[in-house]
Amino acid sequence: MRPLIGLIPFALLASLSLPALAGTIAISGHGEVTASPDTAFVTSGVTTQGATAREALDQNTKAMNDLLAELKASGIEARDVQTSGFSVNPNYVYTEERDANGYTLPPKINGYQVSNTVTVRVRALDTLGSILDKSVTVGANTVNGVTFAVADPSELLNEARKAAFADARAKAELYATAAGAKLEDIVSINEGQNIGQPPQPYMAKAMMDAAPRTDVPVATGELSFAIDVSVQWDLEDAGK
Repeated sequence: MRPLIGLIPFALLASLSLPALAGTIAISGHGEVTASPDTAFVTSGVTTQGATAREALDQNTKAMNDLLAELKASGIEARDVQTSGFSVNPNYVYTEERDANGYTLPPKINGYQVSNTVTVRVRALDTLGSILDKSVTVGANTVNGVTFAVADPSELLNEARKAAFADARAKAELYATAAGAKLEDIVSINEGQNIGQPPQPYMAKAMMDAAPRTDVPVATGELSFAIDVSVQWDLEDAGK
């Protein structure tokens, strides 16, 4: 059997080279960057009414075809237009009349309403105002809103990640120094993501009708891309 005596000094030397750990520290960091949007999403469509469901649908179909043709003429590709809602509903007329037993008479159907909406991706924001104006001109009488986005936010998120980690490390070093220790190896990193948007412009038909026949004014603002990260470090006792 090989004697162990020669191994003891080496084991002792190895143990002396290890840092004297004083525990761990877990700190959260926040990183945030802002950028101007380069893409818009518009949800718009047509609502029509008729004495019958067929009549309302025929009117709606014609108006929607005009809207889709205008979007195409404005440079919107087919892949950027998607139907997001379709409904056919009766219009009810309620009465306070009662039958011989005193019960309120049921409502009667007085025509039908058809709604068809599409969500449109606008990749060239300088055309957004014109598209909104022309959409209403050809018959779009329902515009539910406009939202903005960045088509590829990956680089923005990476910048936010760097800022979040730097924030966490700066705070961890501050706490470690105050505790008489220093940071050692990272134990874990956990990320949370938050992509926030400020209030977006809301385009209502009443607003557009009241405006002069010019392109609808659009304010794109900025979008915020934020990352929250939690990092845990080993602590070395600085006094050792």
